[in-house]
Amino acid sequence: MQPSMAAAIFALLVVVLLAPATTAFNITKILKKHPEFSTFNEYLTQTHLANEINHRQTITILALDNSAMSSLLSKGLTLFTLRNVLSLHVLVDYYGAKKLHQITDGTTVTASLFQSSGDADGNSGYVNITDMHGGKVAFAPADTGDLNSFFVKTLVEMPYNLSVIQISAVLDSATAEAPTPEPSKVNLTSLLAAKGCKEFSRLLSSTGADKTFQENIDSGLTVFCAGDAAVKAFMPKFRNLTAGNKTAVLLYHGVPVFNSMAMLKSSNGIMNTLATDGANKYDFTVQNDDETVTLKTKVVTAKITGTLVDKDPVAAYKLDKVLLPRELFKKSAKPDSAPAPAPEAEDAPSPVADGPTSDDDDDDEVADQRARRGSRNDAGKINGGGLLAVGLALCYCALAAL
Repeated sequence: MQPSMAAAIFALLVVVLLAPATTAFNITKILKKHPEFSTFNEYLTQTHLANEINHRQTITILALDNSAMSSLLSKGLTLFTLRNVLSLHVLVDYYGAKKLHQITDGTTVTASLFQSSGDADGNSGYVNITDMHGGKVAFAPADTGDLNSFFVKTLVEMPYNLSVIQISAVLDSATAEAPTPEPSKVNLTSLLAAKGCKEFSRLLSSTGADKTFQENIDSGLTVFCAGDAAVKAFMPKFRNLTAGNKTAVLLYHGVPVFNSMAMLKSSNGIMNTLATDGANKYDFTVQNDDETVTLKTKVVTAKITGTLVDKDPVAAYKLDKVLLPRELFKKSAKPDSAPAPAPEAEDAPSPVADGPTSDDDDDDEVADQRARRGSRNDAGKINGGGLLAVGLALCYCALAAL
């Protein structure tokens, strides 16, 4: 074998070994290469749909060119209503050109991001795809049946994660175009009370913490509210807290950033909360196991049991337990259990000081955990480097044998 060819093969094998194992994409950068879709791209960003799309593992974008977007914008829809319309053009399944022309029985119905938002009534959040005569593929909202938008061409395909295809016209949906209230006008406590978090909502109102939550809606907010049973079980302990710490516990259930369920499942790690204040971290760790998402506070582990609302800029999820910050509660013998309720007595001393408590042993534990995590990361890097070295050595031996 010629040395130049051997070198080329060696370089190719190096690239393969260094290639990332996972597929990631940025829809904004992808569409930026296609100026005829610049308006569509701009509004994916303005409505925050781009961020939602980038956190999905499997997605199909029904892209609209500038002419089709001009027709849509002429309707004068608000940005929040426009988000609903555009989310109908984002399918939560993969449909490349080949799959579109090989649909079983010639027609299928698939879900969109509009359907997963919870704002779609009946089957209005689903999209009908039909393979028609003459090689045409038509699209329509499932609740209308008007197949008046057609597949034009493929822009990008990354089987079986991302497909960006152009369709000829906007998918018209009266439900998606219905007026949508601005986020700041949404009454958060009323929404929580109506969705199974009545007791948590009552505490927000009685302490005044609801004002802080409401102020953060426009810029993005995620609420983790404990269900009524969990709050009632926690009330004896809550009553013994000082006014300042009662507010801190409630603010600990809010994150000043919008996190959809897809984001929570793909962006595990530490999250700061509305209670975070300088050295007082008031953070917790998000972890997921398949479809189950848990929040770990070093005192208690709570599980998300339901979605109340998941629509940028507000998301709210129901928990099976009240979140207990380590700044106010010491870790018990059983990590997943809340501190035992104290006897209710008018003259009983409060077990928690007005300011955050500190515990040297607990701080040492956190430091040790971080050190162990750092060691694991370093070990992972070493192991990865070792595997790469072994792979390169094998490549070299194979080429030498040739």
